[in-house]
Amino acid sequence: MRLLLLCLTASLFLTGCRQEIKIDYVAEKTGSFSKAAISGPHPKATEVGLEVLKNGGNAIDAAVAMQFAMAVVYPRAGNIGGGGFLVYRDKDGNTDALDYRERAPAAASRDMYLDEEGDVIPGLSTRGHLAVGVPGTVAGIEAMHKKYGSKPWAELVAPAIKLAQTGYRISQAEVNRLKRYHTDFKAFNTTTPFSDSTMVEGQLLKQLNLAGTLTRIKEKGKAGFYQGKTAELFVEEMKSGGGLITKKDLADYEVSWRTPIRKEYKEYSILSMPPSSSGGVALAQMVEMLEPFPLSDLGFQSTASAQLTVEVMRRAYADRAEYLGDSDYYHVPIDSLLNDDYLAGRMADYRPDSAGSSDFIGAGLATIRESYETTHISIIDAEGNAVSITTTLNGNFGSKVMVDGAGFFLNNEMDDFSAKPGVPNMFGLVGKEANAIHPGKRMLSSMTPTIVEKDGEIFMVLGAPGGSTIITAVLQTFLNVVEYGMPLADAVNAPRFHHQWLPDVIVHEKAALGNGVKEELIEMGYTLREVNSMAVIKALQRLPDGTLVAAADERNADDDVAGY
Repeated sequence: MRLLLLCLTASLFLTGCRQEIKIDYVAEKTGSFSKAAISGPHPKATEVGLEVLKNGGNAIDAAVAMQFAMAVVYPRAGNIGGGGFLVYRDKDGNTDALDYRERAPAAASRDMYLDEEGDVIPGLSTRGHLAVGVPGTVAGIEAMHKKYGSKPWAELVAPAIKLAQTGYRISQAEVNRLKRYHTDFKAFNTTTPFSDSTMVEGQLLKQLNLAGTLTRIKEKGKAGFYQGKTAELFVEEMKSGGGLITKKDLADYEVSWRTPIRKEYKEYSILSMPPSSSGGVALAQMVEMLEPFPLSDLGFQSTASAQLTVEVMRRAYADRAEYLGDSDYYHVPIDSLLNDDYLAGRMADYRPDSAGSSDFIGAGLATIRESYETTHISIIDAEGNAVSITTTLNGNFGSKVMVDGAGFFLNNEMDDFSAKPGVPNMFGLVGKEANAIHPGKRMLSSMTPTIVEKDGEIFMVLGAPGGSTIITAVLQTFLNVVEYGMPLADAVNAPRFHHQWLPDVIVHEKAALGNGVKEELIEMGYTLREVNSMAVIKALQRLPDGTLVAAADERNADDDVAGY
């Protein structure tokens, strides 16, 4: 390792140290607050969360109200028909993690998306009723409220019901998305509130069927979703399109409380989500592999720092494909994967002057889509409790199937299983036995809700939507702050790059890897591909004087911050 460090340091003089970069962002997407702060995906949902905090609610209370509000005002990703993850840290430093990821229905089978020749049938796991996993969102929201909430349940669901009943004005960005998927809505639904192809910016959108579903949840908790009228409508919808989910699947759904992944990086402690998320393990692996190297001296997106970070990403994603899955169904060797000696060994073949190869770098023990179909909220309340929550439908508007009469979209999370070993999913990710389809099993996710401590206090809360690029976006935002000295808004909005082992390509945003860095990487043997944008970070930072800085991402027009 010492020799590698010497080689890497020497390479600085060949490639140049730092790329100076100016970050532009809208002032409304960042703010400083003295007591509490939120970074979220939509102004209406953030407004709901802020009111809860101002009225004495804690971070969990605000998160509960925001998640239901997002199901109304952010239908492409905010949901009650999907699932998610919570990483939580209370004011005294106690931590917890909640897995309310979707599960495969009992009738699911390992080869359900393969044809007679054993090939994956295109679209079967991404569009329509067969793509739907058993939703976990409502059960997860109820579980976190019962354990940590302080405000009455009905009070927290009520704002979402009001938004659905009275309506909200849709943005031009939402109009554009709805029109883009108009054909899909028609293909899988008789009618939806979004079926009007003539929608315009500012149009009032009411969702009365969804209001009825939310009212049943308000009155009966998760039983108002997994049983009774909503469950009946759900199952009828499944039968109408050849879906697999039954009343028993819904009634049997349970959340899992888990222990957060914890990894030390210099003076920081990183808390993130364990499996069935791959995010926490991969993030912990990457920071451990990076720690011996002088990143701050190498500089932001210099050739040396970018090449090093790419090789770290490659190794973490190779392990992801081999070892990670639902730990309730498959033994995930977390202790071994996070062992310091193991991770040092993963970098033994690293060379700072040439590209690694995914043909030769496998586990040590396709095309990437630009995607925001997940959503994230970061909250710190006035008492110092912190919430990092990421939820998803997977694709934009999930499976494109709305439950007739109930008003909510269903996920297409079954695509996050490995339909066939070595065959990439919609985000280009491959998997093996650890993530094979099995009844009741949770599919592997890249969602990476994260809380960072420094000196025993909260330092950052962050997470993102963005498919397979979530993990690397969280990594780079963290490094931008702690290694490259960026203010939080600059760290969030800085251009990013990504590598996920397969395909063996560095994907980068247009402004990333400038000042000749791209050309030098190509000379080393790397293949690069430009995309418009990647994951969308929502982050909070606590400064030494206690000020809370909130930053939302310019990559998504709807992102918003608030606090007091």
